[in-house]
Amino acid sequence: MHPQNRKKLGDRVVKAAEAAFAARKYVSSVDVLVGIGWLDPGAVARWQRGQVEYLEQVVQTNLPRISEAMKLLRSWATTKGLTPSETHYVARTPSRQMLRFSKSGDPTIEKLYRTHWISGELSEKRRERLVERASRAPELVVIQPLNETWKCHRCSGTGDLLIMEGPGPACLRCAGLDDLEFLSAGDALLTRRVKAKSARHAVVVRFSKTRRRHERQGLLVEPHALAESQRELDRQNRE
Repeated sequence: MHPQNRKKLGDRVVKAAEAAFAARKYVSSVDVLVGIGWLDPGAVARWQRGQVEYLEQVVQTNLPRISEAMKLLRSWATTKGLTPSETHYVARTPSRQMLRFSKSGDPTIEKLYRTHWISGELSEKRRERLVERASRAPELVVIQPLNETWKCHRCSGTGDLLIMEGPGPACLRCAGLDDLEFLSAGDALLTRRVKAKSARHAVVVRFSKTRRRHERQGLLVEPHALAESQRELDRQNRE
């Protein structure tokens, strides 16, 4: 890369890294790729849902430039005295598979992508909380489709709810979520309790044509967790 182009890229990387770091006290490679405009947030969401095989596939530049940007990020982070921390990236799918970053799948490259750079000024406890939060598996998202003619890519069936997988929409039975019970939004206390007790849960959303976005409708939760939480709240209300 020409020195002048490298300097321009370095300035863009630093600007994106500093913005992410100021907001969260850590910065990741994904933050930088999004910040410099090479990676669309919508593409990141599709990757997280398992609809993109590896992240580099949707980065809008070539591999040598990506590699250079990652080197510039590491150089900036080292100069700032930030602490490297390897973070787990788990797919937003029922199988919870590890997400892949690179075309090659090389473990060394994957580790570089997964590394978050954390402020060294934070206490050990705060650093641990940041690492735990960043590594936490994202919530599953189930969709109430506007189009009732959709078909499951596995069994060709349909239903009131679907979950997006790599090849396309899947019904809850095929996704292994058909045993969960719907809890509508509105009761924040009950929702918090049920969510804490339900080992498996999924957010239910529906697209709003007027607001042009998906809006939360409620949760799918384990029936025993819902029943237990309702009993506890009923008992408290009687006391």
